[in-house]
Amino acid sequence: MARKKGKTVSFDAMVKFFMQNYNIPTKRDVDKLMARLDRLENLIKVSTAVSHPAKAGAYHRKTGLTAIDIVFDVIGMSKKGVGFAEIQAQTGFGDKKIRNIIFRLNKIGKIRRKSRGIYIAI
Repeated sequence: MARKKGKTVSFDAMVKFFMQNYNIPTKRDVDKLMARLDRLENLIKVSTAVSHPAKAGAYHRKTGLTAIDIVFDVIGMSKKGVGFAEIQAQTGFGDKKIRNIIFRLNKIGKIRRKSRGIYIAI
């Protein structure tokens, strides 16, 4: 007796079956995850800006600036030079972070040391 052939399965149907069977994410799944991640990142940015307003200096409110830009702006505003304590007070950054930033700025030649603890923008 001849066997009756069944309906042929399309390639798309096979791919869909394997993706569902092996839990392989689709482009739509990845796009949904990316949208959720973007929303979470925005919530984190908003919550950190609101949760520490007293700790943050006036420069933290500017968006798009890096910590190096902020410290360089503080140093650049003073023509006679600015001290370490004043930089810390204006930015709200910790000692170690400011020391590292000052080291980098000095190394690339954007600032110079006038005297111990006093820095001038070039």
